[in-house]
Amino acid sequence: MEASLQLKEGSIQRDEVVVISGAGSGIGLATARRFAELGYRVVACDIDPQRVDEAVGDIGQGRHDVWGRAVDVTWRAGVQDFVSQIIDRYGRVDVLVNNAGITVDARIESMTESQFDQVMSVNVKGVVNLSQAVIPAMRQAERGVILNASSVVGLYGNFGQTNYAASKFAVIGMTKTWARELGPSGIRVNAVCPGFIATPMLAAVPDKVLEKVVQKSWMRRLGEASEIADVYAFLASDAASYINGVALEVSGGISL
Repeated sequence: MEASLQLKEGSIQRDEVVVISGAGSGIGLATARRFAELGYRVVACDIDPQRVDEAVGDIGQGRHDVWGRAVDVTWRAGVQDFVSQIIDRYGRVDVLVNNAGITVDARIESMTESQFDQVMSVNVKGVVNLSQAVIPAMRQAERGVILNASSVVGLYGNFGQTNYAASKFAVIGMTKTWARELGPSGIRVNAVCPGFIATPMLAAVPDKVLEKVVQKSWMRRLGEASEIADVYAFLASDAASYINGVALEVSGGISL
């Protein structure tokens, strides 16, 4: 995968800073590791303090520049303070990966208001909070990349996931809107729509359901977190300098 994207360690300036939410596990952790390997200064955040510490310790062992903090992306004041600390520490934010997200599944007739609000708060408001916090620094630099985690569920919907589907549709809409608003300032905004990826988020899915998902994929397997991380790395790179406003499906062809 690395060779196909032609992304080489040391090919990116060491002073570039990437901020990754939900970096304590799964796709977020794999993405933090990938950007560190490419020479970025990585800022990892997650709502779980222990996961942040473990991620920083794990990635930092490779002598990479990694810093992290526990952050609730739904808490606007906390997010703004977090980004202020990043600017104080590094003086810049070059890439934001809005990866943090949750699922709380239920059929529409039994979904509670709390279940709906909880998912929308993290998956939509959290993306808005972090993006608004980093945009001033990107505007000042006249360059930057914002990458938003959507989902194939945000393209096609999914049984029992009204709240999650709504949130991921919203992410795509925000991505396309921001691409228009921020593009003239040199800021690119794209979304990645993963299919079913082998991460802790799938732990609650019954094996029979996962088997059906695998059979629907023309590659006959689940995706790996590292494969999504490589897509983020490509979209952040100069190799993707003219890609803006895209919602890229990375699903092994599950929608075909």
